[in-house]
Amino acid sequence: MDIQEGLQALRATRTEQRKSYLLALLAETYGNAGQADRGLAKLTEALESAEQSGERTWEAELHRLKGELLLSRSADNQGQAETCFSQAIAVAQRQSAKSLELRAATSFARLLQAQGKSREARELVQPIYGWFTEGFDTADLKDAKALLEASV
Repeated sequence: MDIQEGLQALRATRTEQRKSYLLALLAETYGNAGQADRGLAKLTEALESAEQSGERTWEAELHRLKGELLLSRSADNQGQAETCFSQAIAVAQRQSAKSLELRAATSFARLLQAQGKSREARELVQPIYGWFTEGFDTADLKDAKALLEASV
C-alpha cells in the first residue's frame, strides 16, 4: 500500500489517527523529489489535522520537515526555517521525545553551520546527543555524531 492509499483508507474510516504521520511521509517524499511546494501543502494539511484531532505524536517532526522544505525552496527562508526548528525542539521537549528533539536540533545545527556558527551548532546538539546510551548505529545518531565531529 502506498501513502496515498493509506490516506484514502483513513478517509474511508473517518479517522484522523496516524493521518499526520502519513502526511509527513508524503511531504518528505515530495521534498526528496524536489517538489517543496507540494510538500509544504501536505504539511499544512498535517498540522491542521493535528490541531483538529488533538493527535500530536508527530507534531515536532511536522515543524522540522517544514523548516527543511522551506530551506530547500530558497536560502532566503532561513529565518522561517529557524522558527520551525525551534518549534520542533520545543514540542519534542514538552513531549519528552528525545529522538525527535535530536532530529530537530540536528536540522537546526546544520543551518547554523551553514551560517558559520559551528560553536552554536555543537552547543545545540551535544547535550541531546549525550542523553543517548544506545542506538548509535541509527541514522539520526550517526548524523548527529557527524555534525558534532564537523563542528570541532
